[in-house]
Amino acid sequence: MAKIRKIEPQMPLVKKRQRVAAYARVSRDTERLMHSVSAQISYYSNLIQHHPDWEYAGVYADTGISGTGIKERDEFQRMLADCENGKIDIILTKSISRFARNTVDLLATVRHLKAIGVEVRFEKEQINSFSGDGELMLSILASFAQEESRSISENCKWGIRKRFQSGEIGAANKHILGYQYDEDLKQYVVIPEEAEIVKRMFRLYLEKVSLRAICDELNDMGYRTINGMLFQEAAINSLLHNEIYAGDIRRQKCYIADPINKTKVKNQGELSQYYMADCHEAIIDRETYALVLQEFERRTAMLNPTYCFTGKIVCGMCGSPYTRKKSKVKGKTYVHWICRAKKEVGRTCKNHNFSEINLKKISVEILELEEFDEDIFTQQIEKITVLADGSLAFKFYEGRTKVWQKA
Repeated sequence: MAKIRKIEPQMPLVKKRQRVAAYARVSRDTERLMHSVSAQISYYSNLIQHHPDWEYAGVYADTGISGTGIKERDEFQRMLADCENGKIDIILTKSISRFARNTVDLLATVRHLKAIGVEVRFEKEQINSFSGDGELMLSILASFAQEESRSISENCKWGIRKRFQSGEIGAANKHILGYQYDEDLKQYVVIPEEAEIVKRMFRLYLEKVSLRAICDELNDMGYRTINGMLFQEAAINSLLHNEIYAGDIRRQKCYIADPINKTKVKNQGELSQYYMADCHEAIIDRETYALVLQEFERRTAMLNPTYCFTGKIVCGMCGSPYTRKKSKVKGKTYVHWICRAKKEVGRTCKNHNFSEINLKKISVEILELEEFDEDIFTQQIEKITVLADGSLAFKFYEGRTKVWQKA
């Protein structure tokens, strides 16, 4: 019978050292916080290099960047790329809020790292992404971190609005065409050569020159925006509307709707605005500025004329507003009001159309007038609902409703 002998290994098995990196972040570039991030880098470098089973893979640190997003963090992105390339096995970080305050970003990143074999350890919370309850704890604590970020954002906004009210706050845009913000004087100071461009722009507009023609003239003369770009119609439009050239400042024209995704939206009345008059030297006198705004209204009215029925007629079947349609048949012009759904691709509506002449006749009957009076109609009628049978329900501003029955 054959003898079997066990052969022991000649060399002891050496456990592979894990490549360990660390991530640090501070949201502001202040001296105190820069000292904090330096301390974190020093701490993690020593910790990793003195661990017998670890191989130092570096410390990644972002400074002056919010934790609510990850796309703008260069060092964070570089760390993820190194993970993808197999250079890191473990990531150490101080806390969940240092890694990411956005719950969705945090969980998506940690799950992806886990899938490619990279472990993340959060020291403060003592959470390991490879542990059984790691993801559950991350979800709960990350939600707290995200809400903390919202709370901090609201507190900051409150402070800013208080400074708006007192006129203490400085300027976000330090350089606007024609002005440079002076930090010592705490106000805008005129830049003479740029002010000439502004004056020319306003003068041309009052001379009935189009925005496109103003752009062409300024560009042909070699003038450029503060960013060195050619002037565009949208930029001219914005500049001509800016009250800063009359010596005033309107605060909170825009605001951050969501502190997590940093969406900036135009303030359409959701929040208070603060108007500061005579803050600095005006480039354009108030009369000229007012005339330019009036000219804008005149041109807008020509492009988008409104009628007494505009915005007042609503379809009772699909809820769409009625729109004015003008057509010519054998040289004769006809004007009708039809449900907008009939003109939109992918939608349809079978509700009745009304000629503008008939709408006026019906309005005369409802208002008990001898002839149609546009002013009286506008002042008294809030809404007209076109019912499915073709009848019209007139709602008065005073609250009552009167129905015209289709014969």
